Amino acid sequence: MFGWLGWKQGLPLWWSYRLNKQLKEDVENIFEGIAETRVNVLKDWTGEYWRHLERLLEQMNSIESAATQANRTSAGNGYPEAWNRLFAATFSRASDLTEIFVLDSNGAVSYSTHSPHLGREYASGSLLSAGLDYSRGDGRESRKCLFGPYADPMTLQTGSRSSPFHDKMTLLFIHPIMKEGVWSGALCARVPNDVIGDMIQRESGHVYPDSGDNYIFMAKPGLNKQIAPGTALSRSRFEDRTFTHGENLKDGVTTDWGVVSVKDHTELELMFTDPATGELHPGVASTIRNGSNLFVEFPGYSDYRHIPVIGKGVTFQLPHCPDVWGMMCEGDLEEVYRVRGIAWRQFRPHALLVGGFGIVSAILLFLIAERFSSLTIALGALAFNLIFGLFIVSSLHRRSSRRIVRPIRKINRFIRINAEGKGDLTQRLDTGEFDDDETRELAKWINNMIDSLEGIMLKVKLAAGDVSSSQQLLNESTVTTAASTERVSGKVHDMLRSIRRQLKDIDVAKDVADEMRQTLLMLEEKASQQITIAQGEVERIGDKMSQISTRVADTNKTIRVFMDTANEIRGVLNVIEEISSQTNLLALNAAIEAARVGEHGKGFAVVATEIRKLADMTRMSTEEVHGFVEKISMHAQEAYSSIMEGTRVVTEGTELVAAATETLGDAKADDSLKTQVIDEVVVLMEKVAAVSMENRTISTEVEGRVQELLTDIVNVRHTSNNVEAITAFMQQLVGQFRLTETRKR
Repeated sequence: MFGWLGWKQGLPLWWSYRLNKQLKEDVENIFEGIAETRVNVLKDWTGEYWRHLERLLEQMNSIESAATQANRTSAGNGYPEAWNRLFAATFSRASDLTEIFVLDSNGAVSYSTHSPHLGREYASGSLLSAGLDYSRGDGRESRKCLFGPYADPMTLQTGSRSSPFHDKMTLLFIHPIMKEGVWSGALCARVPNDVIGDMIQRESGHVYPDSGDNYIFMAKPGLNKQIAPGTALSRSRFEDRTFTHGENLKDGVTTDWGVVSVKDHTELELMFTDPATGELHPGVASTIRNGSNLFVEFPGYSDYRHIPVIGKGVTFQLPHCPDVWGMMCEGDLEEVYRVRGIAWRQFRPHALLVGGFGIVSAILLFLIAERFSSLTIALGALAFNLIFGLFIVSSLHRRSSRRIVRPIRKINRFIRINAEGKGDLTQRLDTGEFDDDETRELAKWINNMIDSLEGIMLKVKLAAGDVSSSQQLLNESTVTTAASTERVSGKVHDMLRSIRRQLKDIDVAKDVADEMRQTLLMLEEKASQQITIAQGEVERIGDKMSQISTRVADTNKTIRVFMDTANEIRGVLNVIEEISSQTNLLALNAAIEAARVGEHGKGFAVVATEIRKLADMTRMSTEEVHGFVEKISMHAQEAYSSIMEGTRVVTEGTELVAAATETLGDAKADDSLKTQVIDEVVVLMEKVAAVSMENRTISTEVEGRVQELLTDIVNVRHTSNNVEAITAFMQQLVGQFRLTETRKR
């Protein structure tokens, strides 16, 4: 029945659990609420600090892109001086950060709010190499990385800002810096790991102050694979020596299986194991296995102190953290169920008094029954009942006043002071002054509520301070913007005036283009008429040239026939010459023959002589004719050559006429093209005119918008003044509450 507890330790715990079994559902809701709230706090905090870095990186990029070499400082590591203001502002707002630094593409610290860190390189195998490799993306898209926890001596050097407990355990926000799609460095922010322990512990707001402990452990390593599941990732409240409700891990927690302690810190040193078995205790193991665990029944499960605990376990993943963490929200079974209700506390004295009254009444009646009369007995019983009743009523009244009314009045006074709006939020109810009943539970929850309210008021106070500083910057920016806007307004006014002059010039150009189009249309019409007449004359010339070419061709043919006839005459003359030669030869032979015959041949000799004369005359005539024929042939050849030259000239003239005709046609087409071009120019000018009209409208609208902007800036200035007044009023309201200034969350 009592399991590993044994009956001696288990019986009273079982009795406490049985008496308060009706609280089981409330206890479950309490642990569920604690776990959900703490996870949301962690996620919201992580998201807020990522937003700080994103805003800072955007401002860095904006300034770096606008900065010139002349604006760079000589001792600012080559970065604009404005970076100092940006980093200082972010460092001031993000109160948990102890350092913000920039790594270049080689992993060297090129800028840092902690100057001793400058120049340090994080190469392969260094403390940050795993986180930087994850941020680079290993060839894939770069990504943000929440790296840690890991031990870094530099965290000890930077010191603590918001956590009262401080060691070298570190969380690092790594935001990649991209240039043209290439990883070129990282913007990093250092946070002491104890910050997350402070957020989940909230000592003053613990529901179970004597035992309650919230701690984080590794559930599923994604990046830090060297950390085994079940290893502590946050500081336990039992590590701090200021915890006065029992032993602590610094000095050692004694168990039957030895002393459990840590040398430097809880993180990475402690495994949440059962000392008896050496295995992960059931709460952590079940949370890792199932993703969550809720167990609030008897007998609970053993923690490393070998004390029965109950609680809620959850797993979660913070934004951009590759690892899955687990968190246990626990309380000792004895403390959770030690409550003894008011009804039970009132029942016991009532029962004792009623029982005692019955016994005393019976004894008195037995003693006087034989000595006194019935009337006396009745009167005595009446007097005894009245006296004893008054005693019981008085006792119950005093007890109720002391055990019920007085605690309720104390709670009422505490609530009334804070309800008036000028409460002291640094005060808490001392739960030790209340009985272990509903009044103590009420006091604990009121303390928790005041603790939450103080945290909210601190955030409101910080937010009011941020709003006030931002409002001052807004005022300064508004003044600068107003002056710039006035200058811009003047420039815009000058620009609009120039645009209006240009628009007038465009209108004049449009009118001139219209007139030019009309003139060109007239010229085109006249040129078209003249070209048409010229084309007709050229066509007629072409016809005449064709006729001349035909006539020349016919003449050429006639001369060729004539030359052929001359050649034929030359042939005939050659025949005549040959006949004349033969006749002369025959006449010579005849004369010779006549001389030989003597007297009888004289007549024949005369004939022969005449024939010879005739042959000579024929020869001479033939030679003259032949000379004439040669001259005729020569002149015919010259005529032929001239006619051939004339034919060539006529051909060229015909080609020139054709070219002239084509040229006139092209000229007419060119005139049409010119007309088309002019039309296009006019259309373009009309479009320009339309655009000019639109620009005129836009320019007027721009001028009006600039004036509206000037008015808006004036309104912004007034609004800024109103915000300043509201901020002052908010600070005045917050100032009515007394807050713990050293508490950061």
